[in-house]
Order: sequence, then C-alpha cells, then structure tokens
Amino acid sequence: MEVKQKEAPNMAFWSDVLAEPKRQYRWVMYINNLPQWIVKKVTKPSFSITESSHTYINHVFYYPGKVEYDPLSVTLVDAVEPNGDTTQKMLDILYSSGYVRPDRAESNTTTISKVGASMALGNVRIEQIGPVGSEPIEVIQLRNAWVKSVKLGDLDYESDDLLNIDLEIRYDYFDLETNAQNYSNFVGTLQDANIL
Repeated sequence: MEVKQKEAPNMAFWSDVLAEPKRQYRWVMYINNLPQWIVKKVTKPSFSITESSHTYINHVFYYPGKVEYDPLSVTLVDAVEPNGDTTQKMLDILYSSGYVRPDRAESNTTTISKVGASMALGNVRIEQIGPVGSEPIEVIQLRNAWVKSVKLGDLDYESDDLLNIDLEIRYDYFDLETNAQNYSNFVGTLQDANIL
C-alpha cells in the first residue's frame, strides 16, 4: 500500500521574508497648502451601506440600500512655521469657502457653497509608503472634499503636550490606487544585490 504524503500547508506570512504588511506609521498626507509634517494622525476612509427591511409574517428580510461615506478625522499639530500659522490657515479655508463674518456688510447675501468649500480645502491625498518610501504603495484621493468641522484644541496649564487641531473632512467618494509593483521593485533590487 502506497502512503501519500500530505501537502505542506501554506507558510504563515511571518515566516516569509518577502511578505510586508502595511504599517500604520508609513504614510504622508497632502492637504492643499499645509505642510506634511503637521499632519499627526488620520483615519482612512470608511463607508457603510444603508438597509431597508421587509417584514413578512414571522420573518424580516433585509436589502442593501445606499452607500454612505463616513467623514475623515485628521489631527494636526498647531504650528507657527515660515509659511504661516495653522489656526490662521483653518480660518482662511473657512473664509475661502464663502463664509463672511456677520460684522461685514456682504454677510447678508454671501453663503458657503460646495464648490467654494471644495476649492478652499483643495486636493486631499493620503499616500501609504513601503519600506523604502520612494514611491507609494497605496494612494487615496478624496473627491469633492470640504471641511465639516474644526476644533482648535484645548489649553491646559498642567500639560506640556503639543497643541492639536482636529479636523473632520466630508467627501463624496474616494479613488484608490494600489501599486504593489513598487514593493516588488524594492524586493527585486535586494535580490539583485544578493541581499535576499
């Protein structure tokens, strides 16, 4: 009787030197005229699907509905740097959105518009980088993004923490571009150099 050998199970990712999970600290974010280094934390886009239900006798059946994208949360360091103050930049975005303070004559007829708010915030992009960092392995581009809320932080005599500004960004949808080839190129370079 011939004994068949069992096939070896797939190796776990941690035993494969070529596997590289995405890391939380390997990213940069681009928001219009804000320097990258003040962006301290960001949530990646998320979405949910609404539902409708139908009840029939003793049963409930569910049907998928509309896709709703959740706001993006961003934490900035409030900084004074050569290109300006972060708090002032938040107010500039508000005013460029179409908001006019009530002590101005034109405030009676001027309002915030979606096009104004989107143009004021500008291009919003998150790039996740690989171990080398030269080319992104993932790019998230928010579409029709605008600032929904700004919290200018808390002051506290008992704390020596950096002062943060919390933003909430609303958007209609996002584009995702992945590029595993950039990581493959990095691995190939290591193999060519006989490092792997």
